[in-house]
Amino acid sequence: MPEINSVLIANRGEIAIRIMRSARELDIRTVAVYSDADRHAVHTRYADEAYYIGPAPAASSYLDHDSILEAARRAGVDAIHPGYGFLSENAAFARSVAAAGFTWIGPPADAIEIMGDKIEARRAAEMARANPIPGTSDPLAGPHEVHEFADRHGLPVVIKAAGGGGGRGMRVIDRAADIDGAYESAAREAHAAFSNADLYMERFLLEPRHIEAQIGRDTFGNGAFYGERDCSTQRRNQKLIEEAPAIGLPVGVREVLAERALGIAEACDYHSVGTVEFLVDGEDVYFLEMNTRLQVEHPVTELVTGIDLVAEQLRIARGEAIEPGHRPIRGHAIEFRINAEDPFDNFRPTPGTITVYREPGGPGVRVDSGFEEQSTIPDAYDNLIAKLIVFGPDRGIAIARGKRSLAEFLIRGIPTTIPAHEAILEHPTFQSGAVHTQFVETTMTFDQPVADPFTADAGGAHRPHELRTFEVELDGRHHSVEVWVPDGARGSRKPPPMPTVGTISQNNDGSITA
Repeated sequence: MPEINSVLIANRGEIAIRIMRSARELDIRTVAVYSDADRHAVHTRYADEAYYIGPAPAASSYLDHDSILEAARRAGVDAIHPGYGFLSENAAFARSVAAAGFTWIGPPADAIEIMGDKIEARRAAEMARANPIPGTSDPLAGPHEVHEFADRHGLPVVIKAAGGGGGRGMRVIDRAADIDGAYESAAREAHAAFSNADLYMERFLLEPRHIEAQIGRDTFGNGAFYGERDCSTQRRNQKLIEEAPAIGLPVGVREVLAERALGIAEACDYHSVGTVEFLVDGEDVYFLEMNTRLQVEHPVTELVTGIDLVAEQLRIARGEAIEPGHRPIRGHAIEFRINAEDPFDNFRPTPGTITVYREPGGPGVRVDSGFEEQSTIPDAYDNLIAKLIVFGPDRGIAIARGKRSLAEFLIRGIPTTIPAHEAILEHPTFQSGAVHTQFVETTMTFDQPVADPFTADAGGAHRPHELRTFEVELDGRHHSVEVWVPDGARGSRKPPPMPTVGTISQNNDGSITA
């Protein structure tokens, strides 16, 4: 069995720190890498050592095979963990890691290659009898094949990129007149994103649930099912909120998910932790894709199973056996992706400096973050700031803890998705559990809040402010008062002029009226 006493994490931000925490508990030395944009990042300080790998653009740093391998050689590590994103599903990099003499914390390169090609993945699913969505299992020769498929099966249909996911190279077609244009634009986008213009198509399901199965498989052929997650709360194919377990599944569906997910893993000789994604439409379960890496939303599974999935990855990479079978589930967990995006401006990315950062706490609350106060969210990478995960003995309590924790989570300096999550939690569709992949886009709007006169200039534009807290006592009762002070007023003894919003007076009983 390979020895793993030290590991380099070829990633950044919250996932780098998440992996390091499990490694530390296993007494494994941790090594971080960083680019110019991350010289002062939290993950570089949390690691035992950190090595520079290049300029800010990902192609010159976090996607540069040679720079990462050179850092691993300099650090003298035994293994490399890719995290998620970047090189985590790059078969060529996995082979390079092994060829350089390091242990790859992930599945075999051949399995990555099969599942990374969406057409090959469909073929593997067919061999494993995993019921892919009705569609094509060969690259499309042109838009004429889409017309033929639509004539036989009807509309809508969806065209997808064979070389990758995330909504890039994907077009939903409702009208025959749109087929030719959609095909050409999807091919261009797919080539730009994945250097592969191949497309395939599937029947488009109108309101399915997006359910994924978390599995593990070791080199001895032992397969474990760690339960499922519901990732239906999404917008434009980007997940916003994830839950475990999925509530209200028809009888027998959970067993079908486990059987098909483990069958696909066996079909491609997979050994590591992985996720198989499905669309569930009533009692019909359709294979969607397999992610050959750790998922962003893995913490909800950890909370309901009590299993550290990163530690499980490390054990499998060491050649150890895992316990086969289904893991018992207890309670309910919900994850909120706290992104640097403005939900009131079409979820526009909002890179910048975090001026105030206070995480929530209390029972059943976990925060996985890679940032802190005065951290800068660079525009070169993904804009995930933190993941807020809440747990309760049932879904109702988990939702209540989500509401409390989102209200406690204080991030200033840049807009975040916290208001969007708060709105979703109040929506009756979410509260009832009747979520599907279209409900956010078809039933929710995010209205721009009125500009705050205390933090906006005369033109309504926001300007940098500093949050100051004052401790005051009125009639023997303690009060904490938070005031936003313009940066330009810092150091001045004269307070900025206050807008007239009414009069404030103190009554004899110690109360304040306005």
